[in-house]
Amino acid sequence: MPWSETFLAALKDNDIRLVSYVPDNVLTPLIKGVTADNYFLPVNATREDEAIGTVVGAFMGGMRGIVMMQTSGFALIANALASLVVPYQIPAIMVVSERGTIGEFNIGQVLVARTMRPVLDALAVQHHTLTEESTLRFVVDRSIKQAMLTQSPVVFILSPLLTGGNPAGPK
Repeated sequence: MPWSETFLAALKDNDIRLVSYVPDNVLTPLIKGVTADNYFLPVNATREDEAIGTVVGAFMGGMRGIVMMQTSGFALIANALASLVVPYQIPAIMVVSERGTIGEFNIGQVLVARTMRPVLDALAVQHHTLTEESTLRFVVDRSIKQAMLTQSPVVFILSPLLTGGNPAGPK
């Protein structure tokens, strides 16, 4: 089973139905899987902070959701995390396709990648870098359960070691 199908199966196991995302090449297998499966309710957001707001609103209405974005989009959500998600104990589930590492050509991606984990640590937001499919399902499943039980956000960072990186980059 490809990594994307394993990830989506873990979302289903945890009743994550709403998927708010900003399109990204690396996330394409996840987005295609979500839009092809009537179980999920896909919401294409225009910005990452909008996607966070959508998932927070869904949670307040009783529905679990996830935000999907790439590393550069993470730079837009620090305020939403610090002023909404963390203080109000919203178990926001986020997945970030990691750019800015392992041969990245775009300097903007590199700069955001260097700050993403320190920002998450400063906000006390649990995060896991997913590097191999053999542990993906376990980490995603258990982390979502923990996020819901502790009413804390969690971020899954999809390493290029797992996804193969950005297929649109220069050769």
